[in-house]
Amino acid sequence: MTTSGAPSEPAEFRSAVASLHDASVRREIEVGSIRPPQRLAPYSYALGVEVSPPEIADPALVPADSAGSAFGRLVLLYDPAGQDAWNGTFRLVAYIQAEVEAALAADPLLPHVAWTWLAEALGVPENATESAPPLGSDVPAVRALGGTVTSTTSVRYGDIAGPPQAHQLELRASWTATSEDLSSHLEGFCEVLASAAGLPPAGVTALGPVDPA
Repeated sequence: MTTSGAPSEPAEFRSAVASLHDASVRREIEVGSIRPPQRLAPYSYALGVEVSPPEIADPALVPADSAGSAFGRLVLLYDPAGQDAWNGTFRLVAYIQAEVEAALAADPLLPHVAWTWLAEALGVPENATESAPPLGSDVPAVRALGGTVTSTTSVRYGDIAGPPQAHQLELRASWTATSEDLSSHLEGFCEVLASAAGLPPAGVTALGPVDPA
């Protein structure tokens, strides 16, 4: 069963879905509901998240090594009976894909760095699988965190559109939320997407190219 916010759905699930829409995300990131996967849990809900391309009036000002697109999905699974592997009733499944610059893709530490982005956003200590932040903390409490990070390079040959080489970072992860308030989980997910996309820290304006004149 997927959700449309119907009153017949469990109150806990409807509250969790509503909390996702209470999240505060930076203006460069667009979030919208998408069709969730089927048969993974009795109830599911999914969000598509994408970094909006910068508005540049003159295409000549776009850097030649621009990182390109970045997008992701965050899926909420809810099983009122719980599942042993989850250690809870709410499971979040995340996917991020971002084009990265060649220099960053060549760094062998990139997968570790990307995983650190996620762990820090969720408040999970390095090499740990669960966290219990102090009372009053805005960092989400997480259990059973796991996933993979993959860095790839694609080379185009022959008559095919696109740059000769493309470098991508892909992150797949899942974790169990200990509360039905999931706003901070989405906010953390968006922080990771922003980092993968190469966005400057929130509130910082990136400088444009220097005018040669």
